[in-house]
Amino acid sequence: MLQDRRDFVKTLWAGGVAMAAGGGAAGAEPKAEGTQDVWRQLAPIRAKYDLPALAGAAYYRGQTVAVGVTGVRKYGDATPVTIDDPFHLGSCTKSMTATLVAMLVQEQKLDWKAPLTTYFPEMKATMAPALRKVTLAHLACHRSGMSGESWPKDLGFQALHDLPGSFREQRQIYAQHILKEGPVAELGAKFIYSNRNYALLGVVAERVAKEPWEELMTRRLFKPLGMQTAGFQAMGAPGKIDAPWQHRMDAGKRTPIEPGKYSDNPEAIGPAGTVHCSIKDWLKYAAAHARGETGGSSLLSAESYKYLHTPQFGGDYAFGWILTQRDWGRGTVLMHGGSNNMNYATVWIAPRRDFAVVAATNQAGGGADTACDEAAAMMIGMFIKSVPRG
Repeated sequence: MLQDRRDFVKTLWAGGVAMAAGGGAAGAEPKAEGTQDVWRQLAPIRAKYDLPALAGAAYYRGQTVAVGVTGVRKYGDATPVTIDDPFHLGSCTKSMTATLVAMLVQEQKLDWKAPLTTYFPEMKATMAPALRKVTLAHLACHRSGMSGESWPKDLGFQALHDLPGSFREQRQIYAQHILKEGPVAELGAKFIYSNRNYALLGVVAERVAKEPWEELMTRRLFKPLGMQTAGFQAMGAPGKIDAPWQHRMDAGKRTPIEPGKYSDNPEAIGPAGTVHCSIKDWLKYAAAHARGETGGSSLLSAESYKYLHTPQFGGDYAFGWILTQRDWGRGTVLMHGGSNNMNYATVWIAPRRDFAVVAATNQAGGGADTACDEAAAMMIGMFIKSVPRG
């Protein structure tokens, strides 16, 4: 099983340790004349954790101030990673799906407060009664009460990969299965991190737009932001080393994973975590959220960005973002981690500083999460001066 939700959440919440300790280090303001190549700063971090590859990039006040990659595409092979190579973002995909839904809400095609029965009327009779009042906002904030297990009780990992039909049709089948299962918690009362929530958000978007989630993401999000390397599922072609291979750690042993049909999560849960792209392209997306609340992004209004960055049911999770406090961000910052148990990625955004930093590696486990955290902290230290909170 590639994506174990319990292991992922443990990794996700552990990802802020280095940032809390080292994120406030003093550093120079970015130089206006151009982007710094930070591969030399990333290289010792990659070597410290013996990762195949490590990438990082930073945005500040309207420009990319740092970008760099180091290492190889496949551990044990000499083919070097390149600046345009895609990295798997795992659950950092979730905020992208929420952003897509926000576009449709802004166009009055969807409503965050509408119940699921509005968008699945033909399933009302078979839908678990306790799920009929779940809204899109409940889904996006992981407050639906649904199980944190990705697989329905009557469908496993292999079965989801082998569902018939197009990806859109497979997600429809997935929705039918999970909506029959009753929740494990009261609506809105408990945060339960679940890929089910975001898979359903993707299906709702597909239904109102009448397009597959992949096409919607490409047309509405990736192309407007110039994310030319963005795609879905495992990177590269089978039998080739034309992109970073994924790597899984089991009992301290590293296994390279050749790209193929079964080398990522099923597309039935794609909206929860199957996007990949280059580190430069991912930064473009993070930058849109960094400047969005001040009206600096054409994707959404400032009000829509503020809504996406605000928990709706208490706690500190909002629409694909964990909210936390950092001095270097002058208060509230957004973060998320992503993994399919073969890659790790992390993003930190400080809207009050118009700053964002991203880091990724093509391995999970073996300190991959800590390495990405240290890479992010390194770039924050380079470009953000320590400031008092408030």
